[in-house]
Amino acid sequence: MYVTAEAEAADVDEMGYSMSRLELESDICDGEKNIPEVSSSQRSTRPLNVLDHEIAQITKLRSGPHELLSHVEPGRREQQVSTVKMLARREGNYSGRGRFSSADCCHVLSRYLPVNGPWLVDQMNSRAYVSQFSADGSLFVAGFQGSNIRVYNVDKGWKVQKNIVAKSLRWTITDTSLSADQRHLVYASMSPIVHIVNVGSAETESLANVTEIHEGLDFSADDDGGYSFGIFSVKFSTDGRELVAGSSDDSIYVYDLNANKQSLRIRAHSSDVNTVCFADESGHLIYSGSDDALCKVWDRRCFNANGKPTGVLTGHLEGITFIDTRGDGRYLISNGKDQAIKLWDIRGISSNTTISTPAYRNYEWDYRWMDYPTQAKDLKHPCDQSIFTYRGHSVLRTLIRCYFSPAYSTGQKYIYTGSHNSCVYIYDLVSGALVATLKHHKSPVRDCSWHPYYPMLVSSSWDGDVVKWEFPGNGETPSPLTKKRVRRRYFL
Repeated sequence: MYVTAEAEAADVDEMGYSMSRLELESDICDGEKNIPEVSSSQRSTRPLNVLDHEIAQITKLRSGPHELLSHVEPGRREQQVSTVKMLARREGNYSGRGRFSSADCCHVLSRYLPVNGPWLVDQMNSRAYVSQFSADGSLFVAGFQGSNIRVYNVDKGWKVQKNIVAKSLRWTITDTSLSADQRHLVYASMSPIVHIVNVGSAETESLANVTEIHEGLDFSADDDGGYSFGIFSVKFSTDGRELVAGSSDDSIYVYDLNANKQSLRIRAHSSDVNTVCFADESGHLIYSGSDDALCKVWDRRCFNANGKPTGVLTGHLEGITFIDTRGDGRYLISNGKDQAIKLWDIRGISSNTTISTPAYRNYEWDYRWMDYPTQAKDLKHPCDQSIFTYRGHSVLRTLIRCYFSPAYSTGQKYIYTGSHNSCVYIYDLVSGALVATLKHHKSPVRDCSWHPYYPMLVSSSWDGDVVKWEFPGNGETPSPLTKKRVRRRYFL
């Protein structure tokens, strides 16, 4: 089929991401090699039960091509659609819009997974615990056990814009969070004091580093024991006025930045609260996950009346290490020490707020230094409320994180996670298929982050490496995967 010169430009209107016709035809012109960089050995070979739920339809609407651009015949199973054919049909105005919709664009970009590389961003003689892009992708933050938090300017060639030396550090940087305006960063460690520092923005640098004041925010206002707990997780609210934190004293804290004081403490769980987040932009709902293996949903609009969670989500057999929200106040995922990610719909929460995980263990196990027991791998929770489970990665030694892929470029079509076995795993949300495994690191990958707009993913590891994966790559020579480093850094 003839493709016009305009189609050759393939500007993918609403996305601002250019691909030439040569790139397109060399990779997917036959409509089959939609993920050319993933080998067959990386794909899951187990039988797949396709998710039959509302979220599957939502994902399809947000990341699938228009039916007139895809031209799937009625009654036939939907197949991958050649991007070149989509471009030609767009130029022929098959859809009647004369342009790609956001779902069409997501369909194109989500087929180009960020798996080429890796390219080295930084190397430190310290374990990397946190690594995250800012909301607009212009900044990247990496936190290390050795007191350093580095802020990189992505738009300026990954220049280190700010090197923060953490104050009052206890054990390691456990979490960081950037405010929505990207001017302030908070960081936590195994202390009730969370520090906030001005980092400027991508356009305006904050030049002071070691000598500047790191304001301490004390979360222990009503704690008679003083500095008796640590904070595992801290997040800014969307409006930048509040922080929510999960702690080792089984509690959730909310800190009012305008009043400069703790405004709420919820004695939320029966064990460490490893992860918390706001469910959506409203800030009304809070999700929490704990070593008691429960996810809980808290509605602050009615909390003062009863002091109880809105509901409880059961299904994990071991502690929960991380929660990520889909941002719609409805769906979330959680990573668990039972070696699984679970997808939840909070409309299915249990109203029984006293529910607990049944006693099922007949063995002793500690994830910090032991492998997951063989006899535990086939166990199932008798009251599992999750709507899908993803397996393949490993969650050991540290609180490994998982995320939905970006809405703008993928329609949140994927779930990705770090892993104890030094890899990054990418799963298809709807089918559960393992679509890519990124291998480079030599130690656990605790955190990773997918750029909100471009096919770029950055992984960080306890080996001290921070590396980026891209499609199609930027022309540089990737970091060597097998050669030993000149100087060996310490490992666990």
